[in-house]
Amino acid sequence: MTGNYTFTMIKPETVIDGHAGAILEMIQAAGFRIVAMKMTKLGKREAEMFYEVHKERPFYGELVEFMSSAPIVAAILEKENAVESFRNLIGATDPAKAAEGTIRKRFAKSISSNAVHGSDSDENAAIEASFFFARTERYTANGEACW
Repeated sequence: MTGNYTFTMIKPETVIDGHAGAILEMIQAAGFRIVAMKMTKLGKREAEMFYEVHKERPFYGELVEFMSSAPIVAAILEKENAVESFRNLIGATDPAKAAEGTIRKRFAKSISSNAVHGSDSDENAAIEASFFFARTERYTANGEACW
């Protein structure tokens, strides 16, 4: 069922700016169901682990510092073709290039301060979701554990 789930994270500056609720409303209005959600703060080591795939990139240190600077909201979302649907909803990484009506067009400040993270594949969605959520923290609409 991996094609029906994706992972998102509302980033620190967006949480601090008070936009998490509006973003969650946009997500639900687009037909996604939240099957797991939590507000948490990444420690530096956790941020390093989560973004390890970018370790060799020049922005890695800055990204780790930023992502461990304040709370985030992590969530697992359910919808048919979830990864692609969510990537369309969030828009381009550069908010100047994001389509009207997307989350990043509305809330992102820049390429590096782009409001939300969205998994780029079914495989990464599963890995990222498992980083934040135990299987016992994911629930279907009828209360059963899922994915």
